Amino acid sequence: MEKRLYKSNKNKMIDGVCAGIAEYFDIDPTLIRLGAVALCLAGASGVLAYIIAAIVMPRDPGTDNNIDKENKNKNKNKNKNKNKNKNV
Repeated sequence: MEKRLYKSNKNKMIDGVCAGIAEYFDIDPTLIRLGAVALCLAGASGVLAYIIAAIVMPRDPGTDNNIDKENKNKNKNKNKNKNKNKNV
C-alpha cells in the first residue's frame, strides 16, 4: 500500500498538519511541532509554510470526525467539573 500525506484527525492541535507529517514519518508529533515553532521564530516563512500546508493537505479519510467530537465532549466535562469544584 502506498503511503500518503494527510492532516491528522486524531492527534491535532491546530489543524493537524504537524501531526499528519509526524504520522507519515512515524515520529513523535512534538518534534515536528517544535521544528515548526523554530521555523516560525526564525522568520515568517514557517507561518506561511504552515498555512499553505493547511490549505493543500487533505484530511485523513481513514479516521472519522467522531474522535474530534469525543475529545470536545471530554474537554467540556472536565471544564464542568473544574467549575463545580471552584464553586464549592
